[in-house]
Amino acid sequence: MRDRTNTEDAGAARGMTKPRLAVPIGPEDHALGSDTAAIQLVEFGDYQCSYCAEAHLVIRELQQHFGDALLFVFRNMPLVNLHPRAEAAAEAAEAAGLQGRFWPMHDLLFMNQSDLSDTALLRYAGQAGADAELVAEDLRTGTTRRRIQADIDDAIGRGVTGTPTFFVNGIRYDGSWELAQFANHLRHELH
Repeated sequence: MRDRTNTEDAGAARGMTKPRLAVPIGPEDHALGSDTAAIQLVEFGDYQCSYCAEAHLVIRELQQHFGDALLFVFRNMPLVNLHPRAEAAAEAAEAAGLQGRFWPMHDLLFMNQSDLSDTALLRYAGQAGADAELVAEDLRTGTTRRRIQADIDDAIGRGVTGTPTFFVNGIRYDGSWELAQFANHLRHELH
């Protein structure tokens, strides 16, 4: 698992501030957990990124461990230069989200990264409980592109250049997202 360096922590020690979320968590976000959770964890992710798939499993463990103390939000950051199917996958997830099926689609995309073809995306939408024909129409018309672009603009404005990138309680976290270390960091947020 990739271990990120703490260059931001070093900068903070020299008096530099860490990047903060520009767009606070709101009702339009895809969120799991209580709005009153002590820990708000925002991920900027890419459905074709293998590191994001690894982080997806870590996030699930953190959700089980912290329960109601953790609110998790996923925002899109498809790195289209590296992952040519990431944007289509993000659009499909958002289209399923318009039908209230974002999280099942989100999970299926990470579990099936090896096939993010148009046909597969519609199959996953159906498996997620969404109307695949409506998802196909949303993909054709670009219904969800504006939302994805807003996520990308927010990420770029905060200096996000790779995925996954996490913000904990509004402040970018550049430490390791290996389970034990990430959980330890989040535990400190509870005090």
